Amino acid sequence: MRPGIEVLLGDSLGLVRGRTVGLVTNHTGRDRSGTPSIDLLAAHPEVELVALYSPEHGIRGSAEAGVRIEDGMDERTGLPVHSLYGETRKPTDEMLDGVEVLLFDIQDVGARYYTYLSTMALAMEAAGERGIPFVVLDRPNPIGGDPVQGNILDPDYSSFVGLYPIPMRHGLTAGEFARMAVGEFGVRVDLSVAVADGWERTMPFEDTGIPWIAPSPNMPSVESALHYPGTCLFEGTPVSVGRGTDRAFQQVGAPWLDGEELAARLTALGVPDARFVPVRFTPESPGDGKFGGVEVGGVRLESNGPAYDPTLAALALLVEIRAMSGERWDWRVGHFDRLAGTDALRNALDAGVSYQALADGGGWGWTNTWPAASHICSTGRKGNDALRFEIPAHGPVRHPAGRLLGGSRAGGAAARHPRRRRQSRQAGAGCLLHRNGRTGLGTGPQLEFRFGHRNVVRRQHRLGRLRHRAGAG
Repeated sequence: MRPGIEVLLGDSLGLVRGRTVGLVTNHTGRDRSGTPSIDLLAAHPEVELVALYSPEHGIRGSAEAGVRIEDGMDERTGLPVHSLYGETRKPTDEMLDGVEVLLFDIQDVGARYYTYLSTMALAMEAAGERGIPFVVLDRPNPIGGDPVQGNILDPDYSSFVGLYPIPMRHGLTAGEFARMAVGEFGVRVDLSVAVADGWERTMPFEDTGIPWIAPSPNMPSVESALHYPGTCLFEGTPVSVGRGTDRAFQQVGAPWLDGEELAARLTALGVPDARFVPVRFTPESPGDGKFGGVEVGGVRLESNGPAYDPTLAALALLVEIRAMSGERWDWRVGHFDRLAGTDALRNALDAGVSYQALADGGGWGWTNTWPAASHICSTGRKGNDALRFEIPAHGPVRHPAGRLLGGSRAGGAAARHPRRRRQSRQAGAGCLLHRNGRTGLGTGPQLEFRFGHRNVVRRQHRLGRLRHRAGAG
């Protein structure tokens, strides 16, 4: 498969030809041979790259989480590097001065908390406010495009670790998220997406041909990314998530925990396709300051099959570790609630709600109102002509979401604020698409989506079929 940077330069150069270009990127923005997108664009005779923009962790991805990034200069090209994780997280007028089209090329990990998509959304807003077209150079979701798991963020808890009401494990690529931001969350911008050509939703990352480059210091592997939608919640607790080890976010532990006992208690809960392995590990200079140089006991998570849900594994871990910790347990209240997207989970755990009750959605208000069913549409890529999107009345989202897969200059025309979600449930609400500046219903594959368990409403719409490529070339 080809990442978006190769699609742009190979098929869709018209999106940038003759324009001054800004690029939001870091060290993960590369082609399949490993050449940075910065260098590819800077060296291209028909592209004038004039500015770079850096997210959390810096342009080279070496800074720890939460560390302020300063403005600088790219040594190879001499271009200015504007920080989007310093004094501002949204590009200013001065930062965008002289930029005629803004690109985004960063590898995301598929979890709501990971901040790169927040950086992208704010850059989209800034570009739209100034009439600057925005192009996403798309990349695969490394943990898959089918599983959609965890709770939906309450908009009252919107923050940089969760701007919009989407699930913990959202199943979207950056380009699909960008379309959703336009179609559902009110971002107004001239959006184009250079799709990840050849990617399929069930494709393991190792089959993409793109080498894994740790997008941040504590995301060493796809395995860590798989568990991250669950284990990241422990950032808001006194427990280590393995920062400062080579298995960050694959394991959790604390000095007072007995890994053997914890593993036995977790195994007894029967979390689907989850294995909990007793471990001892010693964090070295962890960025979160938890137990540096101290051996801790805990468990390592392993996925044993397709039913594995990292958010369910995290619920089990929270219940049992909190019970075993006694007076040693405390909350980093604000941070935990921001990650959970609600205070209801913390309150339910404090009230002693069981794992099974939490997993069933009871006791803490897991209401799934994933809003974008009528605006994230299929283009009929092989194996995806008919997608089903289901929202249980209660309980975590565990179903594939219908979403726009490829196409050029596509975004939902009917932008909606997340608090107006009911509009997308009205009978007859079609999927509106931008296509060469026009809006309308196209002809294409059918999408079926359902709401609720008791009163199931099924609707089928003819969805606009868009070109597989990203632009006119």
